[in-house]
Amino acid sequence: MYNKLCYMSNSFFSRLKKKEEPVIEETPNIIEDREYWISIMRKITTPVLGNLAKGTLRKNMPYESTSLENQKFSYLEAFARVFNGISAWMELGPDSTEEGILREKYIKLTLKAISNAVNPNNNDYIFVVEPKQSLVDVALFAQGLLRAKNQIWLNLQMDDQARIIRELKNTRNIAPYENHWLLFTSMIEAALLEFTGECDKERLSYGVRRFRDEFYVGDGIYSDGEDFTAGYFNSIVIHPMLNDILKVMRKYGINEGEFLDVQLMRSSRLSSQLERTISPEATYPLLGSCLAYRCGVFHLLAQAALLKALPRNINPAQVRSALTRILRKQFGDNRNFNSAGWLIVGLQGSQMDISESDINTGSLYMCCTVFLTLGLPEDDPFWTAPFAEWTSLQAWNGNQIQKDQSIDF
Repeated sequence: MYNKLCYMSNSFFSRLKKKEEPVIEETPNIIEDREYWISIMRKITTPVLGNLAKGTLRKNMPYESTSLENQKFSYLEAFARVFNGISAWMELGPDSTEEGILREKYIKLTLKAISNAVNPNNNDYIFVVEPKQSLVDVALFAQGLLRAKNQIWLNLQMDDQARIIRELKNTRNIAPYENHWLLFTSMIEAALLEFTGECDKERLSYGVRRFRDEFYVGDGIYSDGEDFTAGYFNSIVIHPMLNDILKVMRKYGINEGEFLDVQLMRSSRLSSQLERTISPEATYPLLGSCLAYRCGVFHLLAQAALLKALPRNINPAQVRSALTRILRKQFGDNRNFNSAGWLIVGLQGSQMDISESDINTGSLYMCCTVFLTLGLPEDDPFWTAPFAEWTSLQAWNGNQIQKDQSIDF
């Protein structure tokens, strides 16, 4: 009995001691990180790209939502968001490596998918350009084209290019809301400027001026129009679109393009905040709308890594390590997919109650924006540097971290 009591006592106190120990992070093989990212990217994107390339997206893609209102837009939503997220990776182009051969396959698949999507005679003609939702996803598609100009736009057939230009111009009939939607019109005009040399300069510049001159709250944060609400829209839409729009404006000598340097510094600041929101367990605060976008709420953090705009005090490897852990948490099993491999509405499993009425199966593919970092070549320090603890993991392990510092520009 005495021995049994001693064993129970030792077991009890060992469990207490274990709970008091800091979080210990296993150090993965860094080569496996990129391979894992690509495996998850393929798992998420294959149903969308594969079906659209075959002309069976409308036939096979399910529709899950609290509303039937946006079903006709959901197919474009799915494709535009997939394309937006993997465009930078495809822009690396084919090569003789296993990954380069896979990229070539994806490039060809995407070219075929686009050809079907913009062909009015195809079963999967999905450019339903009507107010208002289509403005969102035509803009996301246009952003993807800018990110993959060499491998996608320049390899499209001339007929497909002409059809795309027509669809981009058709959105001029849609008046945006006076919030982040203004950037959708600006993004479309930026794409038209890049691909045709012409655009509606007022539609291009108006939204940029509103955010630059009226909507900036401070410390890297913009309000979403006149009213400020908490959430991730600065990361999901506002900063990434401003960055890509302003790059085009600067290239073509448009006055507002001078704002790019300040905007990138603001993006750097927000990327620092986003990195700090990732807990030691690789979870993040559930604030605002669009939580069903899952890891897509880190769009800006991924873009900042791609553009080399992370703050100097953040090691790119700690961003990779944190985002890898999030990917493993959200997609390491099949809880976020249905039996046919399509994403389901929720954050972690089926959670329809967290969804807004305008969220549907197509919307969920905004999660693909996290894959922007795959646009960094595999020999980039983002991928080759050893595992690094992200800020909250450092802090809760009792290590020294720098204090958070705001900006005033």
